[in-house]
Amino acid sequence: MKVLSVVLPAYNEELMVGKACRILSGILHNAGIAYQLVVVDDGSEDNTWVEIQKAGKKDKNIMGIHFSRNFGKESAVFAGLAQAAGDVVAVMDCDLQHPPQTLLEMYRLWEEGYEVIEGVKTSRGKESLLHKKSAGVFYDIMTKATGVNMQNASDFKMMDRKAVDAILSMPERNMFFRATSSWVGFKTASVEFEVQERTAGESKWSTWSLIKYAFTNIVAFTTLPLQFVTVGGAVCFLFSMILGIYSLVQYFTGHAVEGYTTILIVLLLIGSAVMMSLGIIGYYISRIYEEVKRRPRYIISKIVRGGEDISSQTNHDVR
Repeated sequence: MKVLSVVLPAYNEELMVGKACRILSGILHNAGIAYQLVVVDDGSEDNTWVEIQKAGKKDKNIMGIHFSRNFGKESAVFAGLAQAAGDVVAVMDCDLQHPPQTLLEMYRLWEEGYEVIEGVKTSRGKESLLHKKSAGVFYDIMTKATGVNMQNASDFKMMDRKAVDAILSMPERNMFFRATSSWVGFKTASVEFEVQERTAGESKWSTWSLIKYAFTNIVAFTTLPLQFVTVGGAVCFLFSMILGIYSLVQYFTGHAVEGYTTILIVLLLIGSAVMMSLGIIGYYISRIYEEVKRRPRYIISKIVRGGEDISSQTNHDVR
């Protein structure tokens, strides 16, 4: 029988992780689908790991992975993919904002031969106007970088084993799962879903963390910000040419050019452009530095399956 693995990254989700496991287990069991739940505790500071262990004792199909510290959601997703043993693997949030029932629709599409099934949001739920506009700009950039429409994309998706293996074979450490899973190609279908409201707990994403997350993933997946440096240089050059021509015309017509204000504006403009350009280049260099060090993407401190500790049977230092 084919097995479906569901990867659930969790960070400070003690109120939701147990409920998510119960609901998923019930839905998949009733549908007659053999399953494995891979719950990854991303170094939570609350009782998330305790709840994962409790869930594992009640259901032998639940595997819990505990990080040595917080490594971030992307690392948690890739750790789950690496440990998932199913013929097909789904990734979803454990806060149940991704509706579990949609997994059944995705699974049927996989049975029809589709290898990557994308979950596409019909709406973004309750978000501020600034958040929605910022998300729109971010996904416009990622769409141009991947060649795939990333608008309303999500981490909620299901992938055939060969698609998962293709992603895990990539050597880079800084990866954006949402874009990478689209970039690998394969026969793709999409399923629309409506983002559900949380029934407990609160989002762990602040505005600043979302901005940082977006910029990190843009740099990890595309060189587009480097083109801003070129554009900025071209704009400064064009401005200097216009100002130079204006100054020469004023000089030959006998009109003095006011020096202090003009020089100050030019220096501020060029200085700002140079500093911004150095900042963008420096960020790319820091990403290169992290890749060259080849440190693991995450470190696993403990693994449990069905409530039993199997850490000694598994390589803790995975990718």
